[in-house]
Amino acid sequence: MSTNNRKSAQLTSKEATPNRKPKEISSDGSFKRQRNRFTTPFGNGSDELPVEAGRYRLLWSAACPWAHRSVIVRKVLGLEDAISLGEASPIRPRISRVDWEFSLDEHGVDPVLGIQYMSEIYLKTDPEYSGRPTVPVMVDVKKGVAVNNDYFKLTNYLETAWAPFHKEGAPDLYPEELRSEIDILNDTIFHDVNNGVYKCGFAQSQDSYEEAFENLFARLDELEVRLSKKRFLFGDFITDSDVRLYSTLVRFDVAYYNGFNTNRNLIREFPNLWGYLRDLYQTPGFGDTTNFDAIKRHYHLSITINPDKNEVKILPKGPELAVFNSPHGREKLSETDDKFKINRKN
Repeated sequence: MSTNNRKSAQLTSKEATPNRKPKEISSDGSFKRQRNRFTTPFGNGSDELPVEAGRYRLLWSAACPWAHRSVIVRKVLGLEDAISLGEASPIRPRISRVDWEFSLDEHGVDPVLGIQYMSEIYLKTDPEYSGRPTVPVMVDVKKGVAVNNDYFKLTNYLETAWAPFHKEGAPDLYPEELRSEIDILNDTIFHDVNNGVYKCGFAQSQDSYEEAFENLFARLDELEVRLSKKRFLFGDFITDSDVRLYSTLVRFDVAYYNGFNTNRNLIREFPNLWGYLRDLYQTPGFGDTTNFDAIKRHYHLSITINPDKNEVKILPKGPELAVFNSPHGREKLSETDDKFKINRKN
């Protein structure tokens, strides 16, 4: 997109004027996450997105937990050659709206899509779009439009509809016999943990904050007990639910504990959750896609949902990464050393 066209797209955006009150804050001060705009599923149906290698580009930021889990699944399943990856900076641009910027790329634009800001692809797809442009988002490179930003279901599409492009011996992260149980647990993890930390961090009333705080730690306490008897959430092998929980746990101590006031306990103070987190971190696809510098810069230096909030911010120095590679002892809860062995598809 040319500079003139890009400026035009920005000026026509409904977000081109400052948000004096974040749109996702309710009258009671609680945080209500916006709905996803592009939710057409991937599949073989006439009303579904065709699964085609090389056609789509997954846009993400290493700071974002919702995007991170899609990138983990993409790597674990070997979809890197089928779906290209574009990365936005963890630092949001200092402009009059909340956006993501491709400032990490040469010339400050995504090399495939030619966009500077994430909002450009959203507005090209829907000129009336007025929400936050979010990641992850799958872009149809042929058409140059966003086709799916449904972070809640995107990993499931990668695990099922994209099976023809999985690498040989790829694990089944979403086994059919467990899907109903995985879906139930995923929903619980989403409301109380994944989104629970945001309900704490973005709350603008004491009552809303305390309710979210209690729900978050009640759920973490339950998961601590569950993981005292199982290596992973469903036993000896990793599933989609573990990916979703990991993306929040790995950000907890370095971002949410102090940045979002989720300060009853650090994850490393939960013996089982801490061992479980290290076990996953040391698994290919998890730790090697985790960028603590990006996470810290986003949550401690960047804006979140309110571009009007402007103050001096400090970047924490930790964590010491060696502790994430320390022995976790979780293998004693498993009958196999292969975290995917029971769950191989081929």
